[in-house]
Amino acid sequence: MSTPNILATRIDNRLVHGQVGVTWTNTLGANLVVVANDEVSTDTVQQSLMEMVLPDTVQARFFTIEKTIKIIGKAAPHQKILLVIKTPQDALKLVKGGVPIKEINVGNMHFAEGKKQLSATVSVDQNDIDTFKELDKLGIKLDVRGIPSERGRDMMDLLKNA
Repeated sequence: MSTPNILATRIDNRLVHGQVGVTWTNTLGANLVVVANDEVSTDTVQQSLMEMVLPDTVQARFFTIEKTIKIIGKAAPHQKILLVIKTPQDALKLVKGGVPIKEINVGNMHFAEGKKQLSATVSVDQNDIDTFKELDKLGIKLDVRGIPSERGRDMMDLLKNA
């Protein structure tokens, strides 16, 4: 299997929305967005809504985490991939499954009961913290950034105070 041309991997609990659809794909030069999410892989309504925000030049694929692990290595070299996932736990499953992820853009993790806010866009609970620490141990760079033009922040620095 060849190494898939993954330009970026982004954690965003909204998955694909206007900002990601346009800003990230344009900045990266991506022509394929792979959404790795078990629920969305079978939800055609959500898929349609996500496809609507993408430029015509960008295709979208919606796979389960398991299917992503199985088939991403079959991507053609001309497929410039933005891989979008919902949670750090999904990211860890992909990494452990052999998906060649070197860096993760931590984009959006909404605040919820029991979560601690680390930045304007990122809130974590203990499970998230443990997962990020494991990803860090695996040598994955964790860059907290909402949009490409922002200065990235290292997730591990933010977690020092968590």
